[in-house]
Amino acid sequence: MSAAAVGLSHSPLIGKNDPDAEVLDAVDAAVAQARAFVHEFDPELVVLYAPDHYNGFFYKEMPPFCLATAAHSVGDFGSQAGPLSVDTAAAQAIARAVLDDGVDLTISARMTVDHGFVQPLEVLFGGIDQVPVVPVFVNGVATPLGPLSRVRALGTAIGEAAAQLDKRVLFLGSGGLSHDPPVPVLDGAPPRVADALIEGHPPTPEQRAKAEERVVQAGRDYAAGATSMIPINPEWDNLLLDLLEKGDLAEFDSWAVEWVGHQGGGSGHEVRTWIAAFASLAASGSYEMSNRFYRAIPEWIAGFAVATAAQR
Repeated sequence: MSAAAVGLSHSPLIGKNDPDAEVLDAVDAAVAQARAFVHEFDPELVVLYAPDHYNGFFYKEMPPFCLATAAHSVGDFGSQAGPLSVDTAAAQAIARAVLDDGVDLTISARMTVDHGFVQPLEVLFGGIDQVPVVPVFVNGVATPLGPLSRVRALGTAIGEAAAQLDKRVLFLGSGGLSHDPPVPVLDGAPPRVADALIEGHPPTPEQRAKAEERVVQAGRDYAAGATSMIPINPEWDNLLLDLLEKGDLAEFDSWAVEWVGHQGGGSGHEVRTWIAAFASLAASGSYEMSNRFYRAIPEWIAGFAVATAAQR
């Protein structure tokens, strides 16, 4: 087996509330480098770690992480809808090995995913059906959240399991970095919102359109400085990237859940997907980060980053 990793931020505001041309050109160049890296590596399997934004997972049952043996996308924010090209046999083999390794893992035979999973597949591969994938949901929003040490343990176990498949495996982390978008929370929510967060009632097309417009408007407000959202935190974002680049992944075990939320915002815990992906790569030995890009982009309410790494 050979292994590589990519970390890629996502945002539902891309293409809807964009920064100026200079920033877009820098992002496009970084993404093009990542795309070239992936093309050269030519993965036979992608293990994709991504969060959910209350489209597939709800408080009725909220696992800390879940591996899919089949998955479909809801197509939110203009992302591609339909089935992902899940490698069911590989997913089942990885799940068995992870459970045998003592890491509790939920399994879904019909996972619903949203733009957090779909954007990286569209950006790097051109669609959700272009490469065999094993989707792994990592909760980064719904409280209570477990310690980061368990996310690292998950990534390590999946990396060790994937090493037994004798394939070129790309570990892909989608999310973050620091950002505080208007994601609903259960605590203190009015009954109608609480019921939706618990039961997961599918919104009507009209309701989804209105919710998405609220997010777009929040991005405009944030860029204009008219918001109370926790600011993007470049210092914290680059601390995370420094640790990933140096391979000092055990340092994340000391990052308290509350501290991450304070530093990275309400959705800052999406960095768990990056930690899992790089822990999976590290399970096969030391690695080298070949490309690293970061820019704070208020229009996208995101500390936006792209990074690539491969085995030494």
